[in-house]
Amino acid sequence: MNTKTVSLKKRKMTKTLFDSFDKVPAKEWKQKIQFDLKGADYNEALIYRSYEGIDVKPFYNEEDIAEIHNEVVNPSSWKNSQKIEVKDAVIGNNTALNAIKKGAESIYFVISSEHIDPSALLSNISPDISVYIETLFLSSDYIRKINNIADKSHISIHLLTDIIGNLAKTGNWFKSLKEDYLTLENIVKESSNLKNIISIDLSLLQNAGATMVQQLAYGLAHANEYLNHFENHEKNPFQETPIIFNVAVGGNYFFEIAKLRAIRALWNSLAGEYNMLKKCYIFAHPSHRNKTILDYNVNMLRTTTECMSAILGGSDAIHNLRYDDIYNLENDFGTRIAINQLLILKNESYFDIVNNPASGSYYIESLTNQMADKALSLFKNIEEGGGYLKQLKSGTIQKKIKESAEKEQELFDKEVIILTGANTYQNPEELTPPLQKTLFLEKTIRKTLINPIIKRRLCEKVEKNTI
Repeated sequence: MNTKTVSLKKRKMTKTLFDSFDKVPAKEWKQKIQFDLKGADYNEALIYRSYEGIDVKPFYNEEDIAEIHNEVVNPSSWKNSQKIEVKDAVIGNNTALNAIKKGAESIYFVISSEHIDPSALLSNISPDISVYIETLFLSSDYIRKINNIADKSHISIHLLTDIIGNLAKTGNWFKSLKEDYLTLENIVKESSNLKNIISIDLSLLQNAGATMVQQLAYGLAHANEYLNHFENHEKNPFQETPIIFNVAVGGNYFFEIAKLRAIRALWNSLAGEYNMLKKCYIFAHPSHRNKTILDYNVNMLRTTTECMSAILGGSDAIHNLRYDDIYNLENDFGTRIAINQLLILKNESYFDIVNNPASGSYYIESLTNQMADKALSLFKNIEEGGGYLKQLKSGTIQKKIKESAEKEQELFDKEVIILTGANTYQNPEELTPPLQKTLFLEKTIRKTLINPIIKRRLCEKVEKNTI
């Protein structure tokens, strides 16, 4: 008997075996569970309610996704990326070329000044390498130079421009609402050779302690401000280029997968209302919120599982966070570990082999649907209240995020949310590594138009009492 015959027979036996069992409806499963609980309340004993307000059941089956029709298409694969904060064009270029040699498939440049020459920065970068560019200033002239480089070099350049995100993060426009939008319109006109132009910064919300539902709803309302502004413009970026969602991924593994999948579903729905391009890019990275200086090597495990969530959730590109990023400056060891984590997930764990692996999972599909529904409801409330900008200016968004952050902090303090080595299983003999960065937020007095959204880590209070 040859191997092929054995294989065919095995498949036939397996099929017959499964066909011999009748489908068991959810009602029967629940009745059996209630019997085994011996009088305990099913909802109290086995239903977990997350602090996002989502009920997690003890089991899921086909009935849970019978009415869910997700038409969103995830990318077939993802590109690993390395983030480079650029203060010198030549140094930034050398860093990028070295990263590419070590396996980076895309580069994320954060450019600090208009004085940095984009030609020198992008020199000798292959057209096969995707480049993401964020500028910490707003200049249509600078983008024109980048656009010309893209035209001549054929590099795939993705621009992350977010004037509303800058307002939320700093409390101020770059110049003013009117001037910023005018510059943004000029940037759109000067970006004919760029793959993306406008981005939505969801990472700020996650790192500030917003729930996943809030991240989705506020991100959608944030995007809607741009859609409203450009709706009647002759040059509308959303008709030609996909929007980018810049997303931070936390440690709640399955929920984060569902969050990323919900982004595409929500954008698909919103863009459809405007008859705009439904495709979007998701540019993901691990969160700072759950990273610690106590037992800091555990951060490697956290960033690994968060990158896994980003992959399974359908990200287009992922830049990993160095395990020592919260306290250490850029260094070869931390950077090498970060890129190698992504290489192992792709080349040794084969995370890029299966297309859209989370699709059809009863649990994840149900989570995605619940999260999207709750976010859509909150989004509608924001629009009825005047929109994202109005609620940002009134402080409503900041207040809601602060309330959520305080609730999550309380769960952390009570050890409901656990960070191993930080709020549980601390090592009293552990030595604190040298701090090259300011670990805790320093208060600065400056004039702002609104209260900015402030990033905070869960472990700060514990670290202050320990270090």
